[in-house]
Amino acid sequence: MERCRSTARAPEPTEEFLKALYDRHGSVMLRFAARLTGGDWHRAEDVFQEAAIRAWQHSRELDPTAESLRPWLFAVIRNLVIDGYRGRQARPPEDGESGMDQVPVPDGVDHALTRQVVVEAMRELSPLHREVLLHMYYVGRSVSQTAELLHVPPGTVKSRSYYALRALRDSLRSRGLTTPG
Repeated sequence: MERCRSTARAPEPTEEFLKALYDRHGSVMLRFAARLTGGDWHRAEDVFQEAAIRAWQHSRELDPTAESLRPWLFAVIRNLVIDGYRGRQARPPEDGESGMDQVPVPDGVDHALTRQVVVEAMRELSPLHREVLLHMYYVGRSVSQTAELLHVPPGTVKSRSYYALRALRDSLRSRGLTTPG
């Protein structure tokens, strides 16, 4: 297996091990941890750091540049997330005035209301402005792709998007959805 080093006497673990680990596997492992933690990037970073420490503790046997290290890292991250979940479930809720009962719980209502306000503000835009914003920000097309689709020069798309965003911002601000600035 590639993850084991072939030398008889492995060097002492160093910062190079962690740097190579982060460079080779960091972004993939962080995204995996974020998915397992429900998009909680702070917890995902903590989980990945713990996995990196565990890999570093086994650095005599592991090669941070080997692709075969990924399954090991996936398993460690998965187990850390499961252990964290079980630990939270095993602890009884704390009694007392922690203030946690005052923390709002996302229920989707705010998101639905915000979406409704944005839809109403978009309806107030001219059809040309709305069309440019939909292509660029909703569909994710570039200026040149939008220009080609609408049969207008790229400068026209830039101008329309500038004025459309400005009008949309003003409309949202008048509804109290954005802060001045």
